Amino acid sequence: MDRLLQFLLKTFITRGNFRVTTARGTVLTFGDGSGPPVSVRFTTPAAEWGILLDPELKLGESYMNGTFIVEEGSIADVLAIALGQDSEVPHWAKPQFLIRYFWRRIQQFNPRKRSRQNVAHHYDLDGRLYSLFLDADRQYSCAYFERQDQSLDDAQLAKKRHLAAKLRLAPDRNDLRILDIGCGWGGLGLYLAEYGNADVTGITLSQEQHAVANERAQERGLSGRARFRLQDYRDMDDKFDRIVSVGMFEHVGVNHFETYFNKAAELLKDDGVMVLHSIGRSEGPSVTNPWISKYIFPGGYIPSLSEVLPKIEKARLLVTDIEILRLHYAETLKHWRERFLAHREEVERIYDRRFVRMWEFYLASSEMAFREQKMFVFQIQLTKRQNVVPITRDYIMREEQRLRLLEDKRPIPLRLAGE
Repeated sequence: MDRLLQFLLKTFITRGNFRVTTARGTVLTFGDGSGPPVSVRFTTPAAEWGILLDPELKLGESYMNGTFIVEEGSIADVLAIALGQDSEVPHWAKPQFLIRYFWRRIQQFNPRKRSRQNVAHHYDLDGRLYSLFLDADRQYSCAYFERQDQSLDDAQLAKKRHLAAKLRLAPDRNDLRILDIGCGWGGLGLYLAEYGNADVTGITLSQEQHAVANERAQERGLSGRARFRLQDYRDMDDKFDRIVSVGMFEHVGVNHFETYFNKAAELLKDDGVMVLHSIGRSEGPSVTNPWISKYIFPGGYIPSLSEVLPKIEKARLLVTDIEILRLHYAETLKHWRERFLAHREEVERIYDRRFVRMWEFYLASSEMAFREQKMFVFQIQLTKRQNVVPITRDYIMREEQRLRLLEDKRPIPLRLAGE
């Protein structure tokens, strides 16, 4: 077994300073010796076989179960080495990848009932968990770092401001109707109601998010202009001047892209603007990581632009702007991971040690996927007519400056992390 581990891992790990202690006590070294040393240990032969037979699934499971132990460095350092190699998937794991690609449409078939179950699996966890590591506004999507040293809270505020600018708000109107598809805990919707003077409808499938969002609207005296519903986007039948969707498209499923954009086109007024903010991949169509699919986001999928744009075209929507955010999510996830680990004892009291390791692995693997591989975030602006938005992008900066001045005059009251 030790010889097999030595042979296969040597063909995959060619960079880094990586040491493995097998379940029989043999020490194996891999890489070119560059970078800080990272050492791990297997405690059972079953964990070793799992890594060899199905590394994309079994590495995370072994770390969760304590049969794969990091002795020097952190699991984030381990994943930085693993995901920073020339090949994204070990060559011996490619048959499993092909099988999963073949079955991906079945795994991502998300009718209404299954969509609700998938959302509940992740978003209806104990509300205290998210308050421990997110920013004070509970933005659970990629922040927008205008400066490298910007705080998480400021970067999340910048994200809301950036999206609002692309939506082309009309501050002189009080009848602008906005739909927020996948509204989370309501932070973006409340921002648009407060600073955009808009009438906002947010929809979510999470009972926890639905309750918190409406509670926050009431607390801030905005319940007359910001209301949040427990509703599937497919069941909406109204018309809106603006549509925004942040971090929700990843849950739609590849089978439902056409349905999503057809419904968006149906809901958007002829002179309306939509902005879609989603994680994307640059290497073309692929599959959801099996560990993420099983434990974190069942039914989820990160699309490539080559899968998204044809569905937009079929819905007869016009792409007026595409922006790619590189490394912004890696920095966001780093903040989340560090905050989560700072509160790991509290998370263990809420759940257990296995849950802590599961979420540490989730945050670390997600960060390294954006830092070392070909993941990014895209923002696509859509309209139905050519003349709805200006022909240059200068307006985005001007609108952001206007919103900054409003924020200074009317700062949003925020809860501290952990509240």
